[in-house]
Amino acid sequence: MNFNEFDFHPEIAKGVKIAGFKEPSPIQELAIPLILEGKDLVGQAHTGTGKTAAFGIPLLQKIANGECEKALVITPTRELATQVSDELYHLGRFAGIRTLTVYGGVGYGRQIALIHKGVQIVVATPGRLKDLYKKGKIDTFNPEIVVLDEADEMLDMGFLDDIKEIFEYIPQSRQTLLFSATMPDLIKDLATNILYKPEYISVVNEEETTNNIIEQRYYVIEEKQRDEAIVRLLETEDIDKCIIFCRMKREVDRLQEHLQALGFSAKGLHGDIEQMDRDEIIKSYRRGQTKILIATDVAARGLDIKGVTHVFNYHIPFDPQSYVHRIGRTGRAGKSGQAITLVSTEEFKELQRIKKEVGAHMTLSVIESNTELDNDDFKMILEDINDIEILQNAKNIYQTIQIQDKDIVLQKLLSFYMSNTKNTNSNNLGYNNNQVEELMSSYKDEKSVPKKHTRKRK
Repeated sequence: MNFNEFDFHPEIAKGVKIAGFKEPSPIQELAIPLILEGKDLVGQAHTGTGKTAAFGIPLLQKIANGECEKALVITPTRELATQVSDELYHLGRFAGIRTLTVYGGVGYGRQIALIHKGVQIVVATPGRLKDLYKKGKIDTFNPEIVVLDEADEMLDMGFLDDIKEIFEYIPQSRQTLLFSATMPDLIKDLATNILYKPEYISVVNEEETTNNIIEQRYYVIEEKQRDEAIVRLLETEDIDKCIIFCRMKREVDRLQEHLQALGFSAKGLHGDIEQMDRDEIIKSYRRGQTKILIATDVAARGLDIKGVTHVFNYHIPFDPQSYVHRIGRTGRAGKSGQAITLVSTEEFKELQRIKKEVGAHMTLSVIESNTELDNDDFKMILEDINDIEILQNAKNIYQTIQIQDKDIVLQKLLSFYMSNTKNTNSNNLGYNNNQVEELMSSYKDEKSVPKKHTRKRK
């Protein structure tokens, strides 16, 4: 199927063509006909699968055809609101369709004035939108189509009550569309309350919780090695753009200063940064002028930027759902991505819980040394090998190896030996499989030993 088969309004078709859309993605192919029929819809798909166009194109089509005068799109964050508004503007500009972004952190006046002037599409964050409705500033704005985008993220950010209140101000005679990557019970309950006989569509497998085109790795390190580990990875990975996730704002600021001092093109993003500065940081990152974005979870919610090849978890996230949202910033629109997590030995059990709950296949890796071995290292390796007893089975295998393969086999055996030997890996960062197993078994042994109770002297 291609977009020509939808028979769009000529000016909408022109915007779709110039935007580069040729064949609809699965969510677009399922959603567009239902929305054009006027049905309420619950759509489930991962971020980066084309959800904005899935609801945006039919929404614009209805406005261009005179079937709808006003529409409202509600998104969880300012950044996502800006992205959605920009995409809708470019798709609908030839039809003269005007869009407005409404969010907090800036003055009310211009936003209210433009709504009263009659913009057709308002893309808003819940907090500012609720405020405008509650204060009676936009009583005349009665959208006929309402879209809830990234509903699960709005739930995670505590906007559920705001959403419910907003719908008290919106006319009942509307078409309502809800899009979400996951479907927790609270989102299902919300859909039941605000939608009328909705159609349910999904392009997510029931067992799928993390994108299967994202390669996921983790490194078990000492706490003091975090900065060194992230620097080595930034130097050795083939990175176009990356996001480094930190737990706290102060970590973002400190790591930004550290990386900038080493010459990296890095900027931090968190809730304490002024809106004007936030917008500038996002623009710089989107254009590729900034290669490394260091962010907290809240600051990066809903961020949709092309070309993010790597996501780094400087610290393991607090919960499994945050892990899913974090790594979803890469591997978008069918492209592969890398998700890399740094975890200390104390955090290893938490990592195991996340792996189990999200069904992620994560590979343990070691950050190899970026320094060459010296003569003492070579001598130590040879001495260790000389002390090894040659087994009869080893002799038998050796006899079966072809002459041209002997060099390759020797190199592989040396690599295997070195990757499993501590004293030849003094400059490597991270624990290998054997060392992690030793650490975990010793940890279990310590936990199983009962503590001795001593009576304090008076």
